[in-house]
Amino acid sequence: MNIGIGLPAAVPGTDGPTIIEWAETAAEVGFSSVGVLDRIVYDSYDPIAVLGAAAAVADVRLLGAVLLVPFRGGGAVVAKQLASVDRLSLGRLTVAVVVGDRQDDYIASGADFERRGHDHDRMLEEMHLTWRGAAAGVTGSIGPPPAQRGGPPVLVGGYGPAAIRRVVRHGAGWISGGGGPEAFGRTADLVRAAWTGAGREGVPYLAAIGHFALGEHARTVARRYLTDYYGFLGGDAAETIAARALTDTETLQRELNGYAEAGCDELVLFPCSADPDEIDLLARAALTAETAR
Repeated sequence: MNIGIGLPAAVPGTDGPTIIEWAETAAEVGFSSVGVLDRIVYDSYDPIAVLGAAAAVADVRLLGAVLLVPFRGGGAVVAKQLASVDRLSLGRLTVAVVVGDRQDDYIASGADFERRGHDHDRMLEEMHLTWRGAAAGVTGSIGPPPAQRGGPPVLVGGYGPAAIRRVVRHGAGWISGGGGPEAFGRTADLVRAAWTGAGREGVPYLAAIGHFALGEHARTVARRYLTDYYGFLGGDAAETIAARALTDTETLQRELNGYAEAGCDELVLFPCSADPDEIDLLARAALTAETAR
């Protein structure tokens, strides 16, 4: 199982040089990818901008996990932005997409919250058409062409039938938004069955994300950040997410084992703190454990 690390671009107050330092260090110590989260109404960086910056400084796979596509305008615009990152990174981009359920982000962007599923489907179609070079105007197709033939791999997030349908139709695989190995395994089985049933070749790439804090006062740091970031869900739900944060080595390694046994191809862990020491702490706990597996 590959182990990726999220960049602290969604941790409030993080400065630009710190994000660059995280990307460079993550590549040096051996994480499989660096990821970003997407949100408008929060003290967070735009993920596509961060991916472009990381492409310039770090020789590591870039994971746009997860992009909330429907509030980002037309699919052709998003396709152009992502193709640009794919070219800048020499084909190191993987895109993870999800509909999202933060109504304030849709209000702020002017997108229709009630039609987000429909818009998500339409934009995914437009993105793939753009990446394949479909004609779009008098000068031809929308460039630049992505470095990866047909466009960067797309992982689709979500748990319901619509999400699984999108995986089969548009995706190279599926990404879980958290919830632990057991929840991952249940939906992963459904994705595999739908993939085979649709006659797709090969197997879907199965990924998951989680949150961690391993430094001083880790549990307090994780709870403070995650109850704020997920506060829109309500107190009980936010507290449940915060309680799932990986805040000690024993719990982390147990979680790694659980995801690996459930068939997860890649687990991307997002920080609750921008302290660069967290990179080394996670590397020692997670990469060493994975090497020993």
